[in-house]
Amino acid sequence: MLTDFRSDDLIYWFVPLFFGALALEYAYSRTQRLELFETRDTKASLWMAVFVAFVDILPKLFFFVVIYQLHEWSPLKDVVQRQWWAWALLFVLDDFTYYWMHRANHEVRLFWAGHVSHHSAVKMNYATALRQGVGERIHKYMFWLPLPLLGFDALMVFTMMSINLFYQFWIHTELVGRLPRALEYVFNTPSHHRVHHASNVAYLDRNHAGVLIVWDRLFGSFTAEREGEAPVYGLTKNITSYRPVDVATHEYRALWHDVKRAERWRDKLRYVFFAPGWSHDGEDRRSNTLRRQAQDAAAASVV
Repeated sequence: MLTDFRSDDLIYWFVPLFFGALALEYAYSRTQRLELFETRDTKASLWMAVFVAFVDILPKLFFFVVIYQLHEWSPLKDVVQRQWWAWALLFVLDDFTYYWMHRANHEVRLFWAGHVSHHSAVKMNYATALRQGVGERIHKYMFWLPLPLLGFDALMVFTMMSINLFYQFWIHTELVGRLPRALEYVFNTPSHHRVHHASNVAYLDRNHAGVLIVWDRLFGSFTAEREGEAPVYGLTKNITSYRPVDVATHEYRALWHDVKRAERWRDKLRYVFFAPGWSHDGEDRRSNTLRRQAQDAAAASVV
């Protein structure tokens, strides 16, 4: 088991490519005066990458052990090994799992508190791709627990997770426009992911895909990037601090404040498990509510 865990080093091979691409994008932005970077925002992103590198160690080790043991119990472990078709099937199942994990990060406030640091970046660039959610490391791996029961071993599962994240790095950019229609229909692209990072009401909490955008199309969370509505990056209410600790923890503090001020236990639990924006004594600011209100207002203006 420990040999397999030490062999899960694919992401470390990717790191030089990530920083090389970031350096090239930064240089191109400077020479072309594109203003794709903001210094404090970029520094905060790099700090989040450092935090994640350390915070991720124990949860990853813990869940690697759990997944290893679940695979040992699987009745399919001698059927599903490392054949080509097993890798192909795992690619689809891993991406499906990522979609629901990512969507849950946006629709459950406790999970959002661990993911929000990735979305607090006000620029869309490869530094933002490295600005991973720190707190989400604690809960994210549990979504993959069914896969070893289907016969996929721990090293296969974690390798496929790394491949999925490798793909996602490259879609955090404004330098790539829309791709051919067939690719845009099937795959998550820079255009689709710009929507995901936008704070525009029409774009909020859309396009949760990892590699395949078809999951968003199937489950009703897809929105295309619109002509004339440029994405505005960041949060609906941006944080004002660039201190790394504040970037990583500000939503946990806000959640705790809301839980404390609610008097009924039912409302306390709703703050934890309902989508961000729900309030027991104020305006409902959840993304679906805001989107519906905007659509109703647009329809009323036409009439």
